[in-house]
Amino acid sequence: MFVQVCLYFYCKCLWRCLKFVVRKLTGRCELQRICYNTKPGAARTMKIEASLKGSKSKRLQTSVSVHPDAIEKTIDDIMELKRINPDINPQLGISLQACLLQIVGYRNLIAEVEKLRREPYDSENLQHEEMLLKLWKCLKPNSPLKARISKQWCEIGFQGDDPKTDFRGMGLLGLYNLVYFAEWDTEIAQQILSDSLQPKYSYSFAIVGINITDLAYNLLVSGALKTHFYNVAPEAPTLTHFQQTFCYLMHEFHKFWIEEDPLDIMEFNRVREKFHKRILKQLQNPEMALCPHFAASESLVNM
Repeated sequence: MFVQVCLYFYCKCLWRCLKFVVRKLTGRCELQRICYNTKPGAARTMKIEASLKGSKSKRLQTSVSVHPDAIEKTIDDIMELKRINPDINPQLGISLQACLLQIVGYRNLIAEVEKLRREPYDSENLQHEEMLLKLWKCLKPNSPLKARISKQWCEIGFQGDDPKTDFRGMGLLGLYNLVYFAEWDTEIAQQILSDSLQPKYSYSFAIVGINITDLAYNLLVSGALKTHFYNVAPEAPTLTHFQQTFCYLMHEFHKFWIEEDPLDIMEFNRVREKFHKRILKQLQNPEMALCPHFAASESLVNM
């Protein structure tokens, strides 16, 4: 343990000495070198984020968690601290601002998603009930729901006659994602629902959607989705970006489920874990953007 601690501090000191030497030789600080030598996107933003977090300056360390309205002031502070003349380096401030918008936006997105996840479904809340009924209408437009409490809910993949009990794990986040998918990618959502009811593929559409919400949530919180969001969101990633990513994951998981050809639903956890590992591997590539092929995410592709 002692040797590991000594090695850590040795490497840290060596790294700072190396940065000092490189700055003297190039006349540029690490932030400048990153912005000038790395193209916009995840590769640049993640390097900027690591550089700021790893700085010995508390002002730089805290710059990744400022309020969005304070980003411009933060950029001025960074330029001043690094003794960079903004008149001589105008592009640097623009590049840093774009990176900070993404970094701060990602943190705020986690908070927004977490808030939805923690909010339980409330059958006494009119808005919650309206969203649930919208889900049914989008998925089954030609089959009127006979009653709020009904076995019909099993037709779209809920476990019982009242869906509210199925949202416990992911709270409102699961409902928000399912409604977004059904409303904005209606044709694909209906097709996947239809496939899921076939004996050959057989799985519960809504329950799997809540499960994939959990997968997307964990990818977000772990930081794995930074690669994707920093490559597709030119500024701060939003809840819409997250929901579009959920749509993509639902679409890809359905194809993956068919490819795996499981014997029955009992293999769900194995298939899900294998799918999770495949997505994680894709996201390890700094150039990666989960390129959706459906209507709701066309805006992502065009960014």
